[in-house]
Amino acid sequence: MRAIIIGAGRGHRLRPLTDDSHKSFTEIQGKRILDWILEAFADAGIDDVCFIEGFNGHVVREAYPQFTFRRNGDWANNNILASLMYAEDLMDRPFITSYCDILYTPRLIRDLVDASADIALGTDTDWVSHYQFRSQHPPSDAEKLTVKDGLVTRVSRTIDAADAYGEFVGVAKFSTDGARLFREHYHRCRERFSGRVFREGRVFEDAMMIHLFDEMIYKGVAMSHVDTHGHYREIDTHQDLELANRFWRPPQ
Repeated sequence: MRAIIIGAGRGHRLRPLTDDSHKSFTEIQGKRILDWILEAFADAGIDDVCFIEGFNGHVVREAYPQFTFRRNGDWANNNILASLMYAEDLMDRPFITSYCDILYTPRLIRDLVDASADIALGTDTDWVSHYQFRSQHPPSDAEKLTVKDGLVTRVSRTIDAADAYGEFVGVAKFSTDGARLFREHYHRCRERFSGRVFREGRVFEDAMMIHLFDEMIYKGVAMSHVDTHGHYREIDTHQDLELANRFWRPPQ
């Protein structure tokens, strides 16, 4: 299985740490976020890694020459969904995609690899406990989801916190068929919504990955969820960095 890590953005909320470096190089307990991610993949037997780079991508290229790279040269004008599609040519077999600014355990990756569903979304069911300390990143920013009978029914930041089953952690698994469906729906939506508002007030070019997930679910595509129970951290702000250094518990 292949891993595709999305790392084109600037990470401006972590400045000045990211001015001359890369967001994924931010250290948690003495180790880069990116190295935590790679350890989780390696534990599941994944060593074929594509990194989608943009801002300060040369820093990653120099430090990790073993990666396959795809460049999002328009990173300042698009978002996560468009960024992921720069690796579309590598979606010809099963893959897991991941944001570059998150921490999770090897267990989550193993469970995603083992999931039988064509598309499975990594989900933190204990997300609320994290947000009580994140004053700079309110629950309204969480990529929340609802579920029924093992399937995801919605993925949106607009879901009321009281109705949410959990938070999408930024990691998703696709089988070969799941990857095909993802590509097909992306191109369908790009043809229809290019330059126009797509979801949650965003034009298509500025869409998040969850916006396409939600559209696909609306169109009848089945997506399952693979859960972690609090073993997840997002590093978006200096406050997040402080909290992760205090509370992140390395997997045993």
